[in-house]
Amino acid sequence: MRIGDFRSTYAHDESLWPTRVQQGWLVALAVALLLLPLGVNGYIVGLACLVGIHCISAAGLNIMTGYTGLISLGHAAFMGVGCYTAAWAAQRGVPTLLTLPLGGGLAALLGIVMGLPSLRIKGLYLAVATLAMQFLLVYVFREWDSVTGGVRGVNVPNAQVFGFELLNDQRMYYLILPVAALMLVGARNLFRTRVGRAFIAIRDKDISAEVLGIDLLHYKLAAFALGSFYAGVAGALLGYFYRAMTPEYFTLQLSIFYLAAIIVGGLGSMLGTILGAVFMSLVPEVLRAGVTLVATWAPQATEVLSPVQQVVFGLLIMGFLVFEPHGLLEIWRRIRRLFHLWPFRA
Repeated sequence: MRIGDFRSTYAHDESLWPTRVQQGWLVALAVALLLLPLGVNGYIVGLACLVGIHCISAAGLNIMTGYTGLISLGHAAFMGVGCYTAAWAAQRGVPTLLTLPLGGGLAALLGIVMGLPSLRIKGLYLAVATLAMQFLLVYVFREWDSVTGGVRGVNVPNAQVFGFELLNDQRMYYLILPVAALMLVGARNLFRTRVGRAFIAIRDKDISAEVLGIDLLHYKLAAFALGSFYAGVAGALLGYFYRAMTPEYFTLQLSIFYLAAIIVGGLGSMLGTILGAVFMSLVPEVLRAGVTLVATWAPQATEVLSPVQQVVFGLLIMGFLVFEPHGLLEIWRRIRRLFHLWPFRA
């Protein structure tokens, strides 16, 4: 009788999903996600598309902040770079599958520029530097009419994959899902490599990492470039999803949204990234649905409850910071340990 899964080789120990149970759950999840649009309404599918985009962008920020320790408040602006680049290229006939890396690539180049001060400053000072980039890029979005459409925004042509036009949310879902899966698995795999381990070493103690021979400037710029690339791809997908975009979407509030997502989910974890993105996307919708439900019974209560949902949402985030600083990831780990030990107690 096989009692447990013993890791007898280095390759087995380093595998992403080492046990058959994990592999089985992964297959079940993949099947459920593939069949999701067939069993739910369009609203749920659209929300799932947004969750996938948020997962990609939050993963990029987690690479910079959670794994490398580089605080960024300009993440939303790099999504805007990806969005406007993809829109500009799509209007000139560039295929969709090329506009995504093109938007991510330009965002990565600007991310390197933003990362240049990271060798001299860190912590809150670096956050202020990235905040300056946020305001600068939003200003460019508003004023560069010939590319971004200025305050009026820009229309994004429908995405096309191998000549098949993605006209609705159900079709966009099957573009966003594989891109999100590929990028999340790639990010998870990154931290089994020399580059990813260098990121973690810089986060833990950059001076010690430099003593060990890690080139701080090289790897910090690589972290900014990679994180900005993820943001650019997410922004490009967002433009294709909404089919029209204005500079007002890529504000500081969106950057704080992603920062809150990785903190609530769990810094330095791709699973935490997913949990945080799902939480930040779904909880406002649940609260809004609750307000709507109450309004059907007491219409006069809508004016009171609408501001309350924002307060409740903020209190939930504060609660995680105070009572569970390791985020949803730690709660998930406790649940797993509970089932591993059941029916025995720790």
